[in-house]
Amino acid sequence: MLELRPNCENCDKDLPPEADAYICTFECTFCPTCVSDVLKGVCPNCGGNFEKRPVRPAALLQKFPASTKRVLKT
Repeated sequence: MLELRPNCENCDKDLPPEADAYICTFECTFCPTCVSDVLKGVCPNCGGNFEKRPVRPAALLQKFPASTKRVLKT
């Protein structure tokens, strides 16, 4: 199950579960601006591409909550 990380790993922008966000195959999570303007579509951690992060339905967020652990690339 996806972690749904709460922030962009590049700029630390908040990315709640319903936010427009992008992930790689390792769930590295970034905002659309960083993916297009800074990272140019390539994950800085694994070198892979990004896909739009799916939205978990609100009813399932209660049973399967999003992660609260913030990850920030140094």
